[in-house]
Amino acid sequence: MGMEMKLSLKLTQKLVMTPMLQQAIKLLPMARLELAQLVRQEIMENPVLEEILEEDLEENEEESKVADNMGNTEVEPGSVKAESPVEQEMDWDNYFQDNIDRGMSAGNYTERPGIEATFKKEATLADHLMWQLGLSVDTDEDKFIGACIIGNIQNDGYCISEINEIAEASNATDEDVLRVLKVIQTFEPIGVAARTLKECLMIQAKSRSEPSPLIEALIEKHLEKLDEKNYQKIANEQKTTVQKIIDAVNDIKTFDPKPGLRFSSEGVDYVLPDLVVIKTKEGYDVALNDEGVPKIQINPFYQNLLKTAEEAKTKEYLETKHRSALWLIKSIDQRRQTIYKVGHSIVKMQTEFLDHGLTHLKPMVLKDVALDIEMHESTVSRITTNKYIDTPQGIFELKFFFHSGIKSYLGSNDLSSVRVKDMIKEIIASENPKKPNTDDEIVEILMRKDAKIARRTVTKYRKELNISPASKRKKIY
Repeated sequence: MGMEMKLSLKLTQKLVMTPMLQQAIKLLPMARLELAQLVRQEIMENPVLEEILEEDLEENEEESKVADNMGNTEVEPGSVKAESPVEQEMDWDNYFQDNIDRGMSAGNYTERPGIEATFKKEATLADHLMWQLGLSVDTDEDKFIGACIIGNIQNDGYCISEINEIAEASNATDEDVLRVLKVIQTFEPIGVAARTLKECLMIQAKSRSEPSPLIEALIEKHLEKLDEKNYQKIANEQKTTVQKIIDAVNDIKTFDPKPGLRFSSEGVDYVLPDLVVIKTKEGYDVALNDEGVPKIQINPFYQNLLKTAEEAKTKEYLETKHRSALWLIKSIDQRRQTIYKVGHSIVKMQTEFLDHGLTHLKPMVLKDVALDIEMHESTVSRITTNKYIDTPQGIFELKFFFHSGIKSYLGSNDLSSVRVKDMIKEIIASENPKKPNTDDEIVEILMRKDAKIARRTVTKYRKELNISPASKRKKIY
């Protein structure tokens, strides 16, 4: 069979995502801060775009008001007041010459630090430990070893490197590293520089004004068994009473398992809602919150230049930038409209939740909203990512409203999984601590509350709520 090469033409139709369409899709899941950064970047790169400042908006509003007033007001003859006399101009040059401060000559002037340099900086855990290290060791070798150890301490206060690794990095022996480590373990906060939870708790136990041999023995030998609450067995092994074991366990609970977090400098992230629910006479509506996102428009100068440009390269460049600017403005507006439609649809379906709270939250999936606003589910999924809504019941992520439903025995409306989780929390909160409800018993209680749910689902929801099983929730004493 022979082989040959030839050219052929083939005509096909297919959907291709243009770069502009890809940009419009990427705008949908963006948070408001990300969108604001993108818009500012586009303003810097595209000269055809410009930001509409608040001052310009206020001036335009004032000019329109003045024009309306002038158009609606009749001026009577003789009603115009005489112009006020022109104020005498002050000789500012002589004024500043006579009032200049002679206290310091230009030669003695030194530049003062900026206002940013005067701000108070919160001390980090490493800064606090380095300060104590300088007061505790004398030689430069020990200070260098201590700096290497502190550099390997995490924000929670634990040392994450092995002794031999620190010894290799600091060019020291394992004995010297261990000696300096013991010094650092005496620093504040107590328990810092530990390598395990047991070591952290033991450091805190030994630092007490009155050390307890029983507490140290519990940490050393029975730490893993304390969670099982088999205090009688532990008491027999330690040859003491159960009450003393309980008192020692209560003391251990006062220890800090992550002492380094006291110096955590992480700031608090505040959520700014993208939608705000408004109560009206007809019901509920939503309003968009665009605070922080620059308002943009086409620069009139470049728009006129596009019409008058004669050079081909200039005209092509302006046309490309003008097309990109128009598409960005259109994409942002389309994003706003989609957010509003999705938010309005959610509010319409969850009216009872807005009135009465979590107990009336209805199960809802992306398909329900997609059918309501006549859009694809993927679009709804993208637009609800990283978006928040301010409701009378609090601020929630839009994804919060999409969850599965639990069937009911009586054939009434399905219960949302969020509502079932809340019911499980209520059941566990009201149970007898000495005889907590098992997952099977929780299933029976939910059945009496018209919730048809399997035991494995209860176990799954309980784990998602970070609630321990009945054997570990039981309080024996």
